[in-house]
Amino acid sequence: MNLSFFDQFSSPSLLGIPLILVSMTFPALLLPSLDNRWVTNRVSTLQLWAINLITKQLMTPLNKKGHKWALILTSLMVFLLLINLLGLLPYTFTPTTQLSMNLALAFPLWLATLITGLRNQPSISLGHLLPEGTPTPLIPALVLIETTSLLIRPLALGVRLTANLTAGHLLIQLISTATVALFTTMPLVSLLTFLVLFLLTILEIAVAMIQAYVFVLLLTLYLQENI
Repeated sequence: MNLSFFDQFSSPSLLGIPLILVSMTFPALLLPSLDNRWVTNRVSTLQLWAINLITKQLMTPLNKKGHKWALILTSLMVFLLLINLLGLLPYTFTPTTQLSMNLALAFPLWLATLITGLRNQPSISLGHLLPEGTPTPLIPALVLIETTSLLIRPLALGVRLTANLTAGHLLIQLISTATVALFTTMPLVSLLTFLVLFLLTILEIAVAMIQAYVFVLLLTLYLQENI
């Protein structure tokens, strides 16, 4: 019984072929295709408004040098947002519950921000490893601590996204299982658990959007330190 709760996190396959790439590219099919006209319908207007809002929020902490990252950061935000929300639908698979995928997104982007800082301003980037005014005996320990905190940033990004989405999916499955099991024996209790399930689903929708935003926002802050 306990193993079945985690079956939803296993990568689906068809005839031995993993379908995780299909689930990752499916959100792109939901976006309306581009047209020569500026405004085609309400869906494209809503899409352009949302992308403009996301780009504005992400680019606010950055200076003009960081605005060249707008395309990749906004695309990542939309990608994570659609995948997280689609994963809440019944009988669907959420790729962002896989730690390997989240690390594959976090590590290259974090490394790009680090290399950007070392190339453009090496002294300032290395200066983050040693706070100003540090006592001489504490310098080796602080350099080691700051280096460790710098290197675990991509791991923290991936684990945060994976843990929050996995915990939410498990809670939804546990409460939905209890709702169905109690429906015949205790209908009133089942109704209460269904109400809890409804509220939890609304909360998970908010968590899916917030976690996508936090993932990209932290990358934006890492970029801000290095430009």
